[in-house]
Parts: sequence; C-alpha cells; structure tokens
Amino acid sequence: MIDTRVSIAGIEFKNPVTTASGTFGSGREFGEFVDLNRLGAITVKGVADKPWQGNDSPRIAEVYGGMLNSVGLQNPGADYFIKEDIPFLRQFDTKIIVNICGHTIDEYVRVTEKLRSADIDLLELNISCPNVKEGGMAFGTDCKMIEKVVGAVKKAAAQPLIVKMSPNVTDITETSKAAEAAGADALSMINTLTGMKIDIYRRKPVLANKIGGMSGPAIKPVALRMVWQTAKAVNIPIIGMGGISDAEDAIEFIMAGATMVSVGTANFSNPTATTDTISGIEKFMEDQSIKNLAEIRGII
Repeated sequence: MIDTRVSIAGIEFKNPVTTASGTFGSGREFGEFVDLNRLGAITVKGVADKPWQGNDSPRIAEVYGGMLNSVGLQNPGADYFIKEDIPFLRQFDTKIIVNICGHTIDEYVRVTEKLRSADIDLLELNISCPNVKEGGMAFGTDCKMIEKVVGAVKKAAAQPLIVKMSPNVTDITETSKAAEAAGADALSMINTLTGMKIDIYRRKPVLANKIGGMSGPAIKPVALRMVWQTAKAVNIPIIGMGGISDAEDAIEFIMAGATMVSVGTANFSNPTATTDTISGIEKFMEDQSIKNLAEIRGII
C-alpha cells in the first residue's frame, strides 16, 4: 500500500502535487478538465492588497522550450479574492496556498494582514516583485532585503509562510539561507528566469515590457540543480518547480530533495498535467515498491 502524503509546517497534503502560481488561476479555469479534489494543493495566482492592472500587452511570448511572460501579476486584489475565490476553493478537498505580492514591504504586510483570518492553509511570498523604493531591483536578489521582507511578513502572518525564491542570483543557497533565518517555514523554487525575445522584422522586443520571466521545460535542469543545492543547505521543506511536465520530472525533484512539486507552464499545453503527474507518481511508487516518498526524498 503506497502513501503519498507529505507534510509542510504541520500541514498535511494528500499528495505532493500543487500548481505553480499564475498558471492555474483560482482553479475555476481548470475545474472542467481536472478533478480539483485530486490535487494536494492549489496555489493561486498572486494576490495583492489592492487590484493590480498588470503590464501592457503583448505580455506573453512563446520561446523554444517554454514561454516568456510579463503579465505583471495582474489581480483583482485581496478583498475580491477573500469574497469570491476562497468560497469556491473550499468546495474541494484540497489545501489552499495563497501567493502574495507587493511593491513595498508595507504592501506585503497589508495583504498579509488582510489574509490573517481568511480560510486558507499557507502563504507563498513572491519576493521576485520589483522593489519600487530600491530602484526596481527585486526583493529576492539581496539577502538583507530578503531578511527584511520575510521577517515583516512572518510577523504579520497567521499561516505558515513559504518563500518563493528567485533564480536570478549568484548563489541560491545564500538567499535561501537568508529566507530561512528570517523565519520562512518552507521555500518554493524556482521562480522564472529573466529572458527576452526580439522580433527581427519589427526590430523591437516582442514583449511590451521588453523582458519577462521564462518558464517551461527548458529551465528544468537549472531548477533541479538549485533545489538539490538548497536542500543540502537549509533545514526547511522545499516545493520544487520549474519545467515539471510529468511524473518523471516530479520524481527527479523529489529525489533532489523537494517535499512537494508544482506544475506550472505544462498546464497551458496539457490541462490535465497535474492529475496526470499524481497518477504517474502513484504508478511509479507501486512499480518500484516504494511505500512512502520519504524513501526517495533527497537520495541524490
């Protein structure tokens, strides 16, 4: 008998598969394709303290091995999310992880405070947002800034805090250790790599924002390496993500040290990617006589 259950910060998940923020909305879009009850958790699109308009179009571009996006975390804000999306999600037997975003530490704290009494399970702090008070540099690329924002959000939060790490750094273990030291209960990694695409006929970038976040299968080797490195450097659980398309990808991340995995860009090309991955993990465990995922976690 296999046991796919995993635990993060005292929260138990029926299986290790969730969705990557920004690729699954609030679950409504995928409800007709997959049984949301099957998912270990749903990680929703970024939520801010107030509605965000997002960036100008075009803001999506297909590239070899994945896609670029500069959506800019467009969202209707925390009040709408609490009123409309949480009641919808609570119809299903799955955990709710809320990705939060902000341009300043005060904005991060305000959305965290709005969610304190909300019926959700965990928060995921997106520290790849541009810090408007520091010239637009992402919070997640500087250890001191990571400690400040994680510490402030942790102090305001009622739920366990996952910190979503930016890969656009020299040493992912240093920034991860900074997040852990500031109170992170878990890490999710990696967020998108920064990329660009140029239309040579129009002689200008394809994206209105010029650059965007790259995701998809092409970034998987980078993500896998970063999870493997970080799992050896911190003592908190990791949710691995970055190019996961199927069960084999997911199992690689678990063997590298991840406790859970997130399926993101694959949802756009295969709406059942999440449940396919869950079924594939179960079959692998049965075929390999693995009773519990702890048997293979971090064995590399």
